[in-house]
Amino acid sequence: MDGLWIAAVLLGAALAYGISRFNRLVYLRQLTRNAWSDISVHLNRRADLVPNIVEAVRAYARHEQGALEAVSQARAQALAAKTPSERSAAEGRLGSGLERALVLAEAYPELKASANFLQLQAELTETEDAIANARKYYNACVRDYNTAIETFPSSLFAALGGFRPAEFFEPERSVEQAPRVEA
Repeated sequence: MDGLWIAAVLLGAALAYGISRFNRLVYLRQLTRNAWSDISVHLNRRADLVPNIVEAVRAYARHEQGALEAVSQARAQALAAKTPSERSAAEGRLGSGLERALVLAEAYPELKASANFLQLQAELTETEDAIANARKYYNACVRDYNTAIETFPSSLFAALGGFRPAEFFEPERSVEQAPRVEA
């Protein structure tokens, strides 16, 4: 009878341990998904600034329509991307286009001095900082989650539960900081 109790206790402990490991994996996966959602919010905020920046530059640089249209197309591609790797590539193109638009603005002193443009530039800088911080947090969550699903004994529960590694988010290129314009 004592052996039965010991077996039941050991089985119960193993079951409790398995449940705790599985729940930890679920927690880390949800944390990673939430962190991606945070990045997406900031990337969408940047995308929302793009039409205003393009229009402000377009008002002064009418002969640069091709470059400004490329920025608008890159924005649409970024908003349509679903996975971190797709979004990374699209954000790289958008970042390049935004940099070109801001460089174009440098050639127009009236635009650089415009209160509206200065406000847009400040918002872009603030948004870029938020994206960088959210990216760091997301990548830390991905690191922790991926480590958990690859280490023993959690890897056993990960395989049984269908947990797959998450992708890191490293944009190919971004606007690290909007160029400072002196009025």
